[in-house]
Order: sequence, then structure tokens, then C-alpha cells
Amino acid sequence: MLFIDQAEICVRSGKGGDGCMSFRREKYVSKGGPDGGDGGQGGSVFLEVDPQLSTLVDFTGRHHWSAENGRPGAGADRSGKAGRDEIVPVPPGTLVYDRDTGAMLKDMVEPGERLCVARGGRGGRGNARFATATHQVPREFQHGEPSEERWLRLDLKLLADVGIVGLPNAGKSTLLSRVSKARPKIADYPFTTLTPNLGIVDLPGFRRFTIADVPGLVEGAHEGIGLGDTFLRHIERTRVILHLVDLFPMEGSPSPTGAYRTIREELRKYSEVLAGKQELVVANKLDLAMNENPTELAEFAEEIGVADVMAISGVTGRGLDAVLNRLWHMLEEAREVEIESSAPLP
Repeated sequence: MLFIDQAEICVRSGKGGDGCMSFRREKYVSKGGPDGGDGGQGGSVFLEVDPQLSTLVDFTGRHHWSAENGRPGAGADRSGKAGRDEIVPVPPGTLVYDRDTGAMLKDMVEPGERLCVARGGRGGRGNARFATATHQVPREFQHGEPSEERWLRLDLKLLADVGIVGLPNAGKSTLLSRVSKARPKIADYPFTTLTPNLGIVDLPGFRRFTIADVPGLVEGAHEGIGLGDTFLRHIERTRVILHLVDLFPMEGSPSPTGAYRTIREELRKYSEVLAGKQELVVANKLDLAMNENPTELAEFAEEIGVADVMAISGVTGRGLDAVLNRLWHMLEEAREVEIESSAPLP
């Protein structure tokens, strides 16, 4: 499926139906009086979170979304039919902006959550509404309110508990395919992953979390080099960053320490908040080591100043269980901090 994470759409609500000017005309009933009904309410346009969606691809071929106009009132005090609402499905994690003002309208996260982005016009009153004891033959009626129209900008940020970052060919896609049912493209050349991939990790004890593989970053990504910072937004929501480093890089590639520092600098330049998230450093490709405890791992940990660097082999699966359990405990700590920070002050 094509991955689209930005879109612009135009939404238009329905116009309110006009009120009716009518007088009762019935045999043997003289001076029946006014009986013009009210116009129907115009339909509104709503955005609704659909958990089955994971991309904004539906908006590439359709940019205009319109609700139905309200029907006009009729004689015999008959009100016009209300216009049908337009429901626009969006994936979880969609940020909704007014395109012209730049104001953010809502961050849509919860399944089924709705946002009214264009309210339908109210129907006009029929002349029966204007009748009084001293004004018994009113010829006044109201037109329905006009529709609302606006342009919206939609930005999608994937919702994941853990975001995997690292240089191209660090083994991110292989790791994701080993720990979840996601099947990203895997090859032995850089930039195999061109779009983010999302997977679900199931652990014993009914424990579950989501993990996202972000396309490989390179030095200068925050300035648009390589794939640029296009996909960095997708790890802004994550609670924990899994920083994957190739422990045995190919000749001509950056050293493990150089690769680690390059990615850290790109995260910092993109967002201090992103750089400050909890991070688990994992050295990959342990299957290439000559012994059980390679000296390269200890040297790497010492050079970057991180004592608890973990090591895995994405190919053989060695060390994966320990990493996943460690991630689960880090996520629990992050959730506790979120709950404490959101609790009301006594």
C-alpha cells in the first residue's frame, strides 16, 4: 500500500433549507392562515478516527468532501428534510490544521473520535413562525443559512510505543520482521525502507506494544539530505527510542560509535524533545562476532558512554527476548511518568 502522511482537503457543509411561505387553502376552510414549514438543517462534515486506516492515501484522489444541503420547508407545516452529514475517515494519529491560518484544530488519536470541521447551516423559518395575534397573515420567511467551506491540512504521525532509528542497513527492518508479523522490504542495500512500517509485539503474560521502523537517517537529514526529516515526525509520539547500531559495519561505512553519534545529533537538531526521550541502545549483527562476548561491544559502549548497551542478532534471534522485555519495562516506567504528570495537583 502506498504510504501518504500529508494531505490537503476542502470540506463544505450543507446549506440550510429555506423556510416556506404558504397559506392553508382547503375547501370549506376560509382564512386558513399561514402554514409554511421550516427548512431542514444542512449536513455537517465530520472527521472520524478509523483504526483500520494507517495512511492518508484515500485523499490523493479525492480532495473535496461535501455534506448534503437541507431541503426547503413546504406547506401544511411540513419541515424540510435535514441534509445528510459527511463522515471523513482518518487514521489514528492525524493532526488537523486549518490550512489558511495554520491553527491546529485537533490531534485525533482515539478510535471513533469525531471532529466537526464544517457545521451545516440552520434551516430558515417558515411564515407560520411569524404569525401573532396582531399579525395573522405574515408573508415573512427566512432563507437557510449558507454553508461553510474551508481547506484543511492533515498530517499523520504514527502511533507507536517504540520507534527504531539507525543508519541505513543497520538491520531495522530485519528486527521488525523478527519481533512482529510486519513484513517490511529487506535487502542488502541502503534505503530499502522508504516508508515507515508498524508492527505489534506480543509477549508472554498478555503483554503487547507497538513498534515502528523509521526509514534510515543519514547525516544532514534534518536539512533534507537523504530521505530528509520526512519521517522523523513519526517517532515524536513514541515513548521509547530503540537506537540500532551495526556492530560490524562494512568497509567504508561509519564505525559503530560514529553511526551512533550521527543519529543522536540528527535527533537533537530536529527536536530537543525527541532527543530527550528514553533510549535503548542495541548493537546488531552479533552473528558476525568471533566469540560470545566480542570486544567490539565493550569498546563501543565505553566510547559512547552508555553502560547498558544490549546486543542482538536480527538474523538468528539471539538476544531478542532480553531486548523486548527491557523495552516493556521502559514503557511501563514511561507510562507511570505520564500518569503522574497528568494527575491534578492536590
